[in-house]
Amino acid sequence: MKVFVSMREIDELGRVTLPAELRRSLGWGPGTPLELFIDEAKGEIILRLYEPGCLFCGRVDNVFEFRGKKVCRDCFAELEKLL
Repeated sequence: MKVFVSMREIDELGRVTLPAELRRSLGWGPGTPLELFIDEAKGEIILRLYEPGCLFCGRVDNVFEFRGKKVCRDCFAELEKLL
């Protein structure tokens, strides 16, 4: 695991710039979709690559594509019961 440490300030518009070296190492370019999570207790913001989850519950694990939409196995099983 590569560790990258850098200090950045929030600009007047509330933006923070990610260093080019960091973006390159993660393969993030212009238009890369990202998710932001906040841990208020720790005062941390977590930034990660956005992966669309289940259409119904939002889970990102145990997901497969069905007719162009992502669905988790649990939601699919519930849908099968309705049929």
